[in-house]
Amino acid sequence: MDSLTQIVLGASVGELVLGKKVGNKALFWGAVAGTIPDLDVIARYVTDVVTATEMHRGFSHSILFCVIFAPFLGFLVSKIHKKQNVSWRGWAWLFFWGMFTHPLLDAFTTWGTQLFWPFSERLAFNSIFVVDPLYTFPFLVCVIIILFKPKGAVIRAKINRLGIYLSSGYLLITLLLKLVVYYKVELSLKQQGVSYSNFSTRPAPLTTVLWNINVDLNDSYLIGDYSFFDTKPIQYKQFFKNRDLVSPLINTDEIKRLRTISEGWYILEKENTQWVYNDLRFGLINFGSSKQPRFVFRYLVKNTPSGIAIIEDRPTNNDAKQLLTALWTRIKGN
Repeated sequence: MDSLTQIVLGASVGELVLGKKVGNKALFWGAVAGTIPDLDVIARYVTDVVTATEMHRGFSHSILFCVIFAPFLGFLVSKIHKKQNVSWRGWAWLFFWGMFTHPLLDAFTTWGTQLFWPFSERLAFNSIFVVDPLYTFPFLVCVIIILFKPKGAVIRAKINRLGIYLSSGYLLITLLLKLVVYYKVELSLKQQGVSYSNFSTRPAPLTTVLWNINVDLNDSYLIGDYSFFDTKPIQYKQFFKNRDLVSPLINTDEIKRLRTISEGWYILEKENTQWVYNDLRFGLINFGSSKQPRFVFRYLVKNTPSGIAIIEDRPTNNDAKQLLTALWTRIKGN
């Protein structure tokens, strides 16, 4: 999830663990703990794009990381707050839960997390987008109210629990929504006579009303979307894999690693003279448009004297505006 959401979750967990004893200090250090796993983004500045992408939500989002670093961080903070009647174990417990709930929440997103690192499998429920106001805003309001309540007050604990109940309840609702979408997609493919090997669903940006759909037909993909306000059948657009045309690239080390990251959901295509690797899991920027399709996550593949170089082609501000406009239109139904 986004940084603000993880700060809010960490603060709330800190309050739950030590709020009665240290008040707002628990909120502060809980917020710090909630941001620590995302320090893996530093890898972008010290290594190549593929390695940094592989490392994202890896070791720093694992149970092992929490177990190793929580005692160390707890000891450091206990020295900072010597006057507080809290042992290093108490602070370590705060840091463990503040860091551990971070990857637990990330597991509900499309990217998922390697919670059981060093095992490579990612835990990804694909039920919530990395930014979702319906999850964050009520939780944030509760945490802000807590800031102005006295340490140890009963109302403070009640409001904090309310924030946790609301956010956790919403996560459960997203799983139920995903189940409904699954059956809607399965039914639509059956009604349209589509023979497929696999399909995946995930919420569109900022909402759980609109969902993106990828369908694997072996030689091609179908990409579509479904809104809970739809009144017409789901429409799909076909994208051919053309694996035989890109076989030399597919067997390079860099592309093999990208294929692993995208869990096989990818298309390699040539735009003019430039090869582009598209990760299909995050959908299209310009869905619903007649323009040349452009995927949210895409990488430029460049030949250099030392081999292949992968460059992330990030969406621009104009792309973001276009996506938000398309989302609002599509959410309202087809």
